[in-house]
Amino acid sequence: MQLEKQSVSRRGFIRTGIGLITFAGLNKYMISCTKKQTIPVGVQLYSVREACSQNFEKTIETVAKIGYQGVEFAGYYNYGAKDLRKILDENGLLCCGTHTAWDTVFGDKLNETVEYNNILGNRNLIIPSLPEEYRETKEAWVKTAGIFNEISEKVKTNNMRIGYHNHAVEYEPLEGEMPWDIFAMNTNPEVILQIDTGNAGQAGVNAVDYIKKYPGRTVTIHIKAFSTTNEKALIGEDEINWMELFSICESTGGTEWYIIEEEKDAYPPLEGIQKSLENYKKLRA
Repeated sequence: MQLEKQSVSRRGFIRTGIGLITFAGLNKYMISCTKKQTIPVGVQLYSVREACSQNFEKTIETVAKIGYQGVEFAGYYNYGAKDLRKILDENGLLCCGTHTAWDTVFGDKLNETVEYNNILGNRNLIIPSLPEEYRETKEAWVKTAGIFNEISEKVKTNNMRIGYHNHAVEYEPLEGEMPWDIFAMNTNPEVILQIDTGNAGQAGVNAVDYIKKYPGRTVTIHIKAFSTTNEKALIGEDEINWMELFSICESTGGTEWYIIEEEKDAYPPLEGIQKSLENYKKLRA
């Protein structure tokens, strides 16, 4: 039927309009319901570091079979970037980040780091820790934030971002302020604030509060269990309100990757990351 020959009554038009509105609302609801499935899940390879040292290629193959979509590196096991990229590609995995040593983001070393990560296909350079002199005072934290801003501008031309990963010390008051707040408020919005939920719990803070406080900054997040009563707890068996955390990550957190890290060795490491992913999927079912 040709559209121009249709005759639509006012009542029919209204019914059609309501139907379109209802469909639009339903579509929006469906998008909302499926949004939880749009954020991919990677694993921090520190979780299986011994297996990586013994047989890296086999470990990556196992990680892929378990069901992970990406990996975050914490060391390269003497492989060149092209070889690592080939192994990832063969297993259908992406590089969702690298924990990058502080001394590799200055001068000529920064150029080497950028080139290496370009080959890996990685955008997210995450600093996992800092030398004491860069975090011992409030003034040191402000200066460190300035350094991150400078590096952020340099790597931006390569479509990369730099970020920082918390441990417990960032939530221990320093001169009346939280170091994490000092750092966050003095860095530009492009600097990633990589929350580690387990480390935050160890410091006695709720990661959700800090994701809310700095919207759009939790581009990647470490999904790690925390329990005061069960030292062997995996995610979903602990005290973290995971559904609240997922909700804020997927609404205002700006989260692009969930990265599971399991380092308690409650199980053999490869079994631990498999059970952790299974628990994650149960939470999202």
